[in-house]
Amino acid sequence: MTEHPKRVLQLIVQKYATIVWLLHIFYIRCAYYVKNLQNHKVFRLNILIFATAKNKYTTMKIKNSRLDAIRLILSTQEIGSQEELLNELEKEGFKLTQATLSRDLHQLRVVKTVGTQGRYRYVLTRPHQYRHAGEQGEVRAVTTPQEANGFLSIKFSGNIAVIHTKPSYASTLAYHIDNYEFPEIIGTIAGDDTVMMVIAENTTRAAVLRALRTIIPNI
Repeated sequence: MTEHPKRVLQLIVQKYATIVWLLHIFYIRCAYYVKNLQNHKVFRLNILIFATAKNKYTTMKIKNSRLDAIRLILSTQEIGSQEELLNELEKEGFKLTQATLSRDLHQLRVVKTVGTQGRYRYVLTRPHQYRHAGEQGEVRAVTTPQEANGFLSIKFSGNIAVIHTKPSYASTLAYHIDNYEFPEIIGTIAGDDTVMMVIAENTTRAAVLRALRTIIPNI
């Protein structure tokens, strides 16, 4: 014999109410555990570490792309100032401050030299890896570090070292030697094609040459 329709409806309502009540309890318990978990110091520390690592990875990836862009620009164009380089980088989608650019140039060991037409330009200290634009716009390979920094020779006498360069290269080379603040070198004096360096006491010539290779790779 079938149950009365009202009884059936009552059973359905009761089962539905039970299910809703169980879901409500489940939601409350989940919210409680999530809240406690979020307030847990270890959990918060792990989240902080993960976020920091992610930010560092993203920043490093952007920096590497920016450094590659700088290498490409300097190897294909004659750039004579940081303002010019900042404009070229902005065209490539990189917006940065002059202070950041200075750090990038220092990291890439970029030096400023005088071109054949007497105009200063930035060049890479390892130019054999890249290509530079010629005076007439053609692209030519630069195969020797001497062509980039003007270095010709170095001679020692006591605690004095004299570097001979191509005309107009000495002052720029001396500037970069002083800027690196090598402990082996006290200071420099530059002319048009000659740099005189005062070497620190108890410093060997080999140590001086090792330091200078940072700027002049094949010295």
